[in-house]
Amino acid sequence: MDKTVATADAAVADIRSGSSLAVGGFGLSGVPIALVRALLARGVDDLEVVSNNCGVDGWGLGELLAAGRIRRVVASYIGENKEFARQYLSGEVEVELTPQGTLAERLRAGGVGIPAFYTPAGAGTAVSDGGMPLRYAPDGSVALASAPKELRRFTAFGRSREYVLEEAIRTDYGLVRAAVGDRYGNLRFEKAARNFNPLAGMAGRLTIAEVDELVEPGELGPDDIHLPGIYVDRVVLLTPEQSADLPIEKTTVRARREES
Repeated sequence: MDKTVATADAAVADIRSGSSLAVGGFGLSGVPIALVRALLARGVDDLEVVSNNCGVDGWGLGELLAAGRIRRVVASYIGENKEFARQYLSGEVEVELTPQGTLAERLRAGGVGIPAFYTPAGAGTAVSDGGMPLRYAPDGSVALASAPKELRRFTAFGRSREYVLEEAIRTDYGLVRAAVGDRYGNLRFEKAARNFNPLAGMAGRLTIAEVDELVEPGELGPDDIHLPGIYVDRVVLLTPEQSADLPIEKTTVRARREES
C-alpha cells in the first residue's frame, strides 16, 4: 500500500517516448514541475499532452515544448506561451483546442468510465461542425482539420437545443501536483491547483503525484481528500527547493502612497 517513490526520476522511469500524459495545473498553479523536468532529463519525446494549457515560455510544459518533445497537445487555450503559438502555426505540433469545461468533463469522464457525453458547449460552431485546424503545413495552409462531431437535439432545462457528443479522455499516465499526500496516495490540493489536477489524476491509467508534504495514512480526514488513493499509483515528496519553485505568471504593481 505504500506508494512512495524516492525521486521524481525514479517515478517517471518507465514513461516511454510516444506516451500520452494528462498533466495537472492551471496557468502556473499546481504544475507538477519536478515530474516534467524529470521527463525532460530522460529525453523522451513524441509525447501527447492533455492539459488546460501548455505552460509558459521557459517553465512547466513549456520546457518540454521548447525542447521539441511534444507531438500533440489537447488544451483549452494557447495562453501566454509564444513558443506554443509558433510551433502550432508552423506545423511543428498538432493542437486540439477544446472548450475548457468540455476538457474538464472529458478528463473526468475518462476517470469514471463514461465513454462519451453530450454538451451544449461548441454546438453549431467549428467544434461540432469540423474544420478546426489541428495541424498547419509549413506554408501556412491547413494540413489536418478536425472532423465533424455528432449533434443531437434534447429538450432539457426548459428549452430545446442541440448538443454535441464529446468523447472521454484516457491517457497512459497522469502527472499531478498536490499540497499534501499520504503514503496510500490520497491527495489534497491547494486552492487553484484543485482545478485540473484531480481530473488529470483520474484520467491517467497510471498516475504519479508530487507532493509538498507527505503524511501518514489517516492524517488526512475524509473531507480533506480531493483525489482518493485509488486513482494514484506513485507519490514523490518534493524537496524544499522544488516546492519553492513557484513563479508568478503576471505581476501588477502600483506606486506606494507617501506616508504622512
